[in-house]
Amino acid sequence: MELRALRYFVAVAEELHFGRAAERLRIVQPAVSQQIARLERELGVRLFDRSPRRVQLTEAGRRVLAAARDALAAADRVRAVAGRPAATVRIGTTAGLTARLERGIDALREHTPAFEVVLVDLPVVERLNALRRGELDLALARGVVSAPGLTVSPTWSEPLRAVVSRDHPAAAHGVAAITDLAGDALRVPSRQSDPPLHDAIDAAFREAGVRPKFGRPIGTTQDAVVEIGSDPHSWALLPADQIAETDSLRVRVLPVTPPIAITGSVITLEQLSDHASCTVACAVAAFGDATADADNGM
Repeated sequence: MELRALRYFVAVAEELHFGRAAERLRIVQPAVSQQIARLERELGVRLFDRSPRRVQLTEAGRRVLAAARDALAAADRVRAVAGRPAATVRIGTTAGLTARLERGIDALREHTPAFEVVLVDLPVVERLNALRRGELDLALARGVVSAPGLTVSPTWSEPLRAVVSRDHPAAAHGVAAITDLAGDALRVPSRQSDPPLHDAIDAAFREAGVRPKFGRPIGTTQDAVVEIGSDPHSWALLPADQIAETDSLRVRVLPVTPPIAITGSVITLEQLSDHASCTVACAVAAFGDATADADNGM
């Protein structure tokens, strides 16, 4: 049982809201939900009663809350006696990276077990600026080629997928040709909100010799799914891992031809914080595709 899981549990128990707990912990909400689900499986009890309108502690949850607070306080006392606070690695992230973050953090812990992770969800421009200000130790980002004052280390390649309404003609096929979709409104993030992804999509269309009809910029992935699901004359291009975290029956997610991919990178200063004692190469190996292949026995 990890202290991190207990810390997340206490935050949700005190806030009685997964979203507010995630904001308090400065991490993405899916990471909180997954840690709580794992803790419930490990303990063999349900800790919360969840409904669309509210979250409440179960009787078992109330008992565990007191013990969890005691355990966290005991851990703090151990650190105080040892004379060194727990190291913290602050990772800048964004939507659609949950599985990669989990694999990568586990791999980093094999190298340096004694550290706590703080995930900070920021738009890509703010993520890079936070790195420069020393507010983050590393960041994961898609489509960033270079960044002044930072080291950009290409780490993984991620295909882009076409997202169409289930009523779109392409939904009946296993693959979508971008030439066939060019007549419909393409919804992508604005260049202001996500310059690397916007530019990568624009470059891919130029290389294919296709001039798409751009529609209104999309906001969050969840909003994009709802809007596209209700409009069979629009579509979106999104990273595969990002759209994989959205479960909706209103849309279909299709590979595109010609294939379009975006490069994901680990971005740091010259090296990670000293307390992490991990080189840039270590972080690249942890968050790269090779880690996933190893997990699959490849």
